[in-house]
Amino acid sequence: MTVDVRAAARRPLHLALGGALVVATALIPSAESVAADQTSEVTLPYTCPFPSGPEKVEVAVKAVLPVSARTEETIRPGDVSVDVSLARSALAQFTALETATLSAVAELTVRNTVGEHTADASWQQLEAPAVPLPPEGEGEDGVVLTATGDVPTVAFGSPGRATIAPAALSLTLASFTEDGAPTTPPELTVVCERADDEERPLARITVRDSAGPTTPAPTPDAPDAPVPGEDDAAEPPAKPDRPAPGLDPDAHRRIDDLTEARLEALDGEDPGSCPIEIPPEWVMTTAETYAAGYANAVKLDGAAALGPAFMKVVLNKRYINDSCASTVDVTSEVEFEYQGKRQLPPTKATFLSYGFMPTTATMVLEQVGPPAVVQTHTVTNTPTYPEESTVTAQLSMRLYDVKVNGVPLDVGPDCRTERPFEQVLKGYGQSYPPAGYLVATGGNLTGYAHIPPFKGCGVGENLDPLFTSAISSVGKKADNYTKMTQAPLCVATNPDGPDCPPKVPKPER
Repeated sequence: MTVDVRAAARRPLHLALGGALVVATALIPSAESVAADQTSEVTLPYTCPFPSGPEKVEVAVKAVLPVSARTEETIRPGDVSVDVSLARSALAQFTALETATLSAVAELTVRNTVGEHTADASWQQLEAPAVPLPPEGEGEDGVVLTATGDVPTVAFGSPGRATIAPAALSLTLASFTEDGAPTTPPELTVVCERADDEERPLARITVRDSAGPTTPAPTPDAPDAPVPGEDDAAEPPAKPDRPAPGLDPDAHRRIDDLTEARLEALDGEDPGSCPIEIPPEWVMTTAETYAAGYANAVKLDGAAALGPAFMKVVLNKRYINDSCASTVDVTSEVEFEYQGKRQLPPTKATFLSYGFMPTTATMVLEQVGPPAVVQTHTVTNTPTYPEESTVTAQLSMRLYDVKVNGVPLDVGPDCRTERPFEQVLKGYGQSYPPAGYLVATGGNLTGYAHIPPFKGCGVGENLDPLFTSAISSVGKKADNYTKMTQAPLCVATNPDGPDCPPKVPKPER
């Protein structure tokens, strides 16, 4: 989600909300579009890799969409359905399993485009109820699976002719026997690709600048009406400067008033400083997500799996917009939670101590001190809106259930680093089009950590030097590399969105 604040026309102030998207799914829902709606439909050929070989599959996509909208207006596709026609030859896998009924869950990638800006949205968890499979030998007809469900909203940040076009399709097919039991195997997942390159969008939507005059929208049966600014060769349209849909209308007014007052001060004899700080109660919200990854222990020549870590996020606790520097700086907070404790899940790792002796230990990273801080720095005077995010957490490492060469080693209940250490992870991305790491959509974060010496290790003997020499960093060098993959945020203001409940990401090495 991106919030652009409308200031006076003489000097726009841009306000971006915590690593979000301009042309993509909105994280905060808003009022429905008031433009006239139409039922849009397109039928497309796909190629799907079934066990029997590649199969041509006909897919019909249908949705109710407006014929026109304003920039940054939330568009909510309605009555979405995806009809997947499977030929008899594609059902051979299920016929061999004595399948009686077949159901499916579809995930359709949808490409949203306006001008030069393109972003892909994922229409996930579209469910097709079970249909009976025709008995083998009875005709040549296959089956049609009709998947339906709620899909993400979309908002376009620039005026012009926008298109919404189906792209890749993933199908998870579940098969059941006559008595309703799952077959063995119970399901099959196929990832399908468009079988041709012909441009056939689901819908074309006229997007007009929110600040521009109102003009009649074209109807499906009438010629396309001109779009303000669409053919203007003087310069490309600028991104709109008003708050995105989803904020309370009163917050819109207060942000506008605050921005206008600052602009007037900038024009006076005592301009003061350019940054303005938005009161957190106007923009602050909560979210949840998971992260998973790996941490290298350089001395032990190995890596320990981390997570999946459940994180509670408070977005936009501090929000500073600097019109002079064309930057937005946002501070958010994160708390880890596992079984009611501030920690990551325990993880078991095996290393080669000193290069030859196998050591197995259960490791727990405990969060100490204040919540982890997420600092997001966005540059708003470039078309891509580049963004850098830094996550800083204070952690303590505890070890237990240690075995050396298969022999238990009693380290006691409080074998841990002698002091907390700082884990700093960074991610880089951009919003136009969305790429890399963004707080809202997740991605990869990487960094290094310095592991302090250990204390409290050993029962009857002092094992602190053993773990310090085997695990702790040399001197003050932060030489232990960490890579975490964060899933998209499940935002409290949109509990029914496609990223809720929060998903567990697949970690990358």
